[in-house]
Amino acid sequence: MPASADKHILKNISGFPEFSPEAQILFNQVIAKIREAYEGCGAIPIETSAVERTSHILAKGGNDKEIYGLHRLQDASDSAAKDYALHFDLTLPLARYVAQNGHRLVFPFKRYQIQPVWRGERAQNKRYRQFYQCDVDVIGDGQLSLLYDAEIPAVIYQIFSSLEIGAFVIRINNRKVLKGILNHFGIQGDAAELEALNIIDDLEKTGLEDVTQRLTALGADPKALSAITGFFSINGPVNAILNELQALDYGETFSQGVTELTTVCTAITAFGVPATAFKIDLSIARGLDYYTGTVYETQLLSNPSIGSICSGGRYDNLAENFSKKRYPGVGISIGLSRLLGELIEKQILTVGPQSIAPVLVTVIDQSKMTHYLALTAQLRTAGIKTEIYLEPKKLKNQLAHANKKGIKIALIAGETEFEHDEILVKDLRQQTQQSIPTGKLVPYIQSLLAI
Repeated sequence: MPASADKHILKNISGFPEFSPEAQILFNQVIAKIREAYEGCGAIPIETSAVERTSHILAKGGNDKEIYGLHRLQDASDSAAKDYALHFDLTLPLARYVAQNGHRLVFPFKRYQIQPVWRGERAQNKRYRQFYQCDVDVIGDGQLSLLYDAEIPAVIYQIFSSLEIGAFVIRINNRKVLKGILNHFGIQGDAAELEALNIIDDLEKTGLEDVTQRLTALGADPKALSAITGFFSINGPVNAILNELQALDYGETFSQGVTELTTVCTAITAFGVPATAFKIDLSIARGLDYYTGTVYETQLLSNPSIGSICSGGRYDNLAENFSKKRYPGVGISIGLSRLLGELIEKQILTVGPQSIAPVLVTVIDQSKMTHYLALTAQLRTAGIKTEIYLEPKKLKNQLAHANKKGIKIALIAGETEFEHDEILVKDLRQQTQQSIPTGKLVPYIQSLLAI
C-alpha cells in the first residue's frame, strides 16, 4: 500500500528547540539550582498565562514583527484573532499580574518565574523562537530600597558559582549616569535619550567609530564626542571608577546616578560578592525603555563570545500601563535555553547519562514478579530513585539497557536469592557484585551511590 500523501519527512522546526533526554536532565538540574538560589533569597514562585492581550504587549514595547498571535485555525481571518498573543518576555506578565493582584500581595513583592517565552526573531546563534527565561524581581508599593539592586547580583553570583561554568563578571552601570552625560553634551528629550542609549548598547557589536557617527547624527556636540567616547572606556577597580565619577560634574541627573551606583556597589560587596566577580562598565546601557537606574549584564570571562548570559535592571514604574499606583522594581533574567545550548556546545557543561534513576531492578523470574515490585517499592520509599525492567527479556539484555542509560547499580535476584532473603548487587561502574541481605540493602546501596 503506498504511503499517504499527507506524510512528510520529519524535521525539527527552526527556532523551537528539543533537547535530547540527557541534555534535558542537565537542563532540569540547572533549573533546580536557579530555583534554589531564588528561593534562598526569599523569592516566591508565580506562573502566569502564556497568553496576553496583544494591546498590552504592544503598549509595553513589544515589537509586532516578533510577536506570535494566537487564534484557532478556522478563525485566522477573523479580526478577533489579533486580540491575543503569546508573551515575549516575563516582565509584561509580571506588570499585569501586580496591577491585578496588588491588593492581596505582600510588598516588597519578591517573585521568581521560570517559563517559556516566544519571539519571532531569526533563529540563529542559539537565539531560539521559544526559550525559557528564569526571572527574579522585587517590586515595591510606591517605593523600593536601592539595596535590592545589590541583592540581585548577589543571587546571580550564587547561581553561576554553583553551576561551575568558569570565571564570570557581573557588569553594572546606572542609566542616570549615561543620561546625565548625554544631556550635558546636547542629547536631550526622552526619544533622543532612548535612541542614544540604544546606540551605546550596540558599542560591543558595532565598535566605537559607528557609535560616534550615530551619536553625531543624533545631535551630540562633535567637539564633545571625545569626552563621551572616552567616558565609555573608563576602566579599573570599582572604587577607583567611583572616585573618578564623583570628581566629574555633568549635572544633577549624573550626580544622582553616581550616588546610586556607589550605594549599590558598596552593598554588593557587603553581600559577599568578591571584587573579581563584579565591575562597573560605563558602556552598559540596556536598550529597553523601561530601565531607569541600575542596569546589569553578566559575561563569561573565558567565553566572551557567548555575550550576556543574564541581564536586567531597575525600573521606576512597572505597571504604569495598567494601574495608577506606582510600582518600582528591580530584576534580572537568565535566558536559559540559549545559555545552556552554548555551554553544552562549548563543552563548558557536559551532559550525563540518560537516566535519573541510578538503580535498576532486573526481573529474571516472572513468577516472582510481586517480589521484584515490592523490592522496587522498598527502594523508592527510602528515597532511592529506582527503575524496574518489566519487559520479559534475558538478563544480558536488561544489563545492556542499564549500561546504555548510564545506570550505576543493577539488582539481580532469582529463586535462590529470594529463598536466602538476599539480593545480588552489581556495581556496573566497577563491574563488581556482592550478595547483600535484604534488611541491609538500603544502607548498602546508599553507601555505593555516595562514592
